Amino acid sequence: MTLKERIIKKEANIGVIGLGYVGLPLAIAASLSGYKVTGIDTDKKKIINILLGRSYIKGIEDSIIVEASKSGNLIVTHNIKRLESMDVLIICVPTPLDKEHNPDVTFINEVVTNIKKYSKKNCLIILESTTYPGTTQELIKEELDKLGWALNEHYNLCFSPERVDPGNKKYGLRNTPKVVGGISKECTELGALFYKEITDNVKCVSSASVAEMAKLLENTFRFINIALVNELSVMCDKMGINIWEVIDAAATKPFGFMEFFPGPGVGGHCIPIDPIYLNWRAKSYNVQSELIKLSTQINNSMPEYVVNSIINILKKSDLENCKILVIGVAYKRDIDDIRESPAIPMIKSLKNYKAGVDFYDPYIKEIDVNNEILYSIDYLNKDLSEYDCIIIVTNHTDINYNYISQNGKMIYDTRNSFNMISGNIITLGGGLSVNENV
Repeated sequence: MTLKERIIKKEANIGVIGLGYVGLPLAIAASLSGYKVTGIDTDKKKIINILLGRSYIKGIEDSIIVEASKSGNLIVTHNIKRLESMDVLIICVPTPLDKEHNPDVTFINEVVTNIKKYSKKNCLIILESTTYPGTTQELIKEELDKLGWALNEHYNLCFSPERVDPGNKKYGLRNTPKVVGGISKECTELGALFYKEITDNVKCVSSASVAEMAKLLENTFRFINIALVNELSVMCDKMGINIWEVIDAAATKPFGFMEFFPGPGVGGHCIPIDPIYLNWRAKSYNVQSELIKLSTQINNSMPEYVVNSIINILKKSDLENCKILVIGVAYKRDIDDIRESPAIPMIKSLKNYKAGVDFYDPYIKEIDVNNEILYSIDYLNKDLSEYDCIIIVTNHTDINYNYISQNGKMIYDTRNSFNMISGNIITLGGGLSVNENV
């Protein structure tokens, strides 16, 4: 039986490597659609949690993990040797930045090494990890070519960018269109055949590089537009104009405009990382993306802008003997992920200005700031008047904003959580900057 026939009949064994925000939902979806799925992760804690029916990702209920496991179609392991029995291998490992802010594809390279060591021939390999254009060709195909494996004969290879949006209750894996680009036409067709079993809409493109670039375009588009409104929010502070009202007015235009909102910075694995991957790759072609570089500078400057605003609002030269409460440290609303969260550099800066800092987040129990562990406090049982300023960094929906506004002395709201309420609330971009040097 050919691999195509096994995929169509759902007799193909599916291996998902990496069980994080991308891999776990994919493994569950494939198993519930009828495939036999093996999820592989080196983190034994994840494996134990899944075996116990416990979710470690917000938005994935324990019950759906139990359902997938009880179906008999989902098994999980940390044993990478299980690759030897997989017909379809889907790579969902992290692709962070290294200390020099260059792409770190270490995890992809490790997976490829294990594929070369353990995988059987006649398999379909799909890379979902976000990366730069050319990765699928250079890091996977060229390595397999060294083994003497022939494309379309011994293996097939695609890139299909993940489009996971943690916390999004409207769009998930099933109803978000899936882009697939293979190294060859046959690879693309085979990859699309698999994804059509677990998603409603598959978009095939001409190559893996097109699919890789499409992912970077999606998030670079968001990154640059966020930088624009962040820059405008600073302008509006100076001009005494409320940026939130400006955006609300502009959004009434039924064409040619899309809402983006300012904030204390950009977090998460994709939006602040992908443009850097793209810019890094462009340099190898002697192309400089000044727009990406400038947007990076603007977005990275926002945590310090917030801190400087607070210093000026409190009319201090530093924040010694001041107590600050940070509300929300996850990188976005209603999730439990702090990757690249602007709250972390903001808290570091506050501490550098000698402030005493507490934080509250309903989804994050503790954070590490310069090797100091801070624990989330119970703000509802605290005298909020003891804080010189309360900063709303992440606007989780289950925070009691009325309690904060009624009991806090001064509130700096980076997310317009109070919807332009005046009084003791100052909003980022609200046109209420108290010092021209902010």
